[in-house]
Amino acid sequence: MAFEALLILILIGAIAGYLAGLIVKGYGFGFVGNIIVGIVGAVFGGWLFPLVGLFAGGTILGQIISATIGAVVLLLLIGFFRKIA
Repeated sequence: MAFEALLILILIGAIAGYLAGLIVKGYGFGFVGNIIVGIVGAVFGGWLFPLVGLFAGGTILGQIISATIGAVVLLLLIGFFRKIA
């Protein structure tokens, strides 16, 4: 992976984590934690969308939407397992 691609992934993940923290209240991990969850959510969303047959588009906005949805799903899963434990 090129350095530029990694930097873009981190930036998109940071934006997605921030947005996911705003969308999913109560399951956040603070500003820095949500950014980390957003980065993981960006990878998760990039993996999940093609599996269900969706394509977010090649634009930055489409990637941010995909990453935000991935981060929201990840935050909800973490919150679910946090309630069980």
